[in-house]
Amino acid sequence: MRLMRVGPVGAERPVLWAEGRHLDLTPVTDDIGPAFFAADGLRRVAEATDLPEIDITGQRIGSPIARPGVILCVGQNYAAHAAESGAPPPVTPIVFYKAPNTVVGPYDDVLIPRGSVKTDWEVELGVVIGRRARYLSSPADALAHVAGFVCANDVSERDFQLDHSGGQWSKGKSCETFQPLGPWLVTPDEVADPQALGLRSWVNGEPRQDWTTADMVFEVAHLVWHLSQYTVLEPGDLLNTGTPPGVALSGRFPYLRPGDVMEVEVDGLGRQRSTLRSA
Repeated sequence: MRLMRVGPVGAERPVLWAEGRHLDLTPVTDDIGPAFFAADGLRRVAEATDLPEIDITGQRIGSPIARPGVILCVGQNYAAHAAESGAPPPVTPIVFYKAPNTVVGPYDDVLIPRGSVKTDWEVELGVVIGRRARYLSSPADALAHVAGFVCANDVSERDFQLDHSGGQWSKGKSCETFQPLGPWLVTPDEVADPQALGLRSWVNGEPRQDWTTADMVFEVAHLVWHLSQYTVLEPGDLLNTGTPPGVALSGRFPYLRPGDVMEVEVDGLGRQRSTLRSA
């Protein structure tokens, strides 16, 4: 299944994309967020019949999930990105938090913060938790706790992240609008292997990243299992799984400026297009 949220900010309507048609999910749920996942919402959608078709032409596409309880991010989870950052591959997952209020839709503007000179893009595979995950026994148990996958852009301000950080990265990750998601939440039955997905990004139409999730240092199942040993993952939580090489931090490309257009794409999960504006 592919789930969407359509409409103005704060008034999005839940929608099911099915074979080119858009079906209204309001008979099943008023939104797609933590309460929806906790109440077995995906099963209820799968069993729903006679959902009315709607026309979404001209409407805003929102994030496919409402504000998550937490956004957990994994740093340097591709060896080549670690190298371009000047670091060796991590021996254990590097984890940091991102503010949940950073989430915006896949075509919304992204705001360059005041004083920023190093705003950067990061295409990532996003993982949405569907069932509470606490002290999972092994990575083999992990994917059963996943509701689905999303195309994510972990936008980052590198000066805030590295030079103003005090040793933590969240300052450079938590600026408003720094988490475009979507256009869809795609359920696991439509993703044959989360470790076989291509990821790509462009700035002003010029290619930047072109890699595959097969090169993750720590696979999705390992990450969900690992995190469950340290924190409780709740339904609707979002996990960013790291970005491949090809970001501005590498020194090969300029950082983003107002008026730039960044695009990111993950195989089967859709493509985003965000215009950069000044905050």
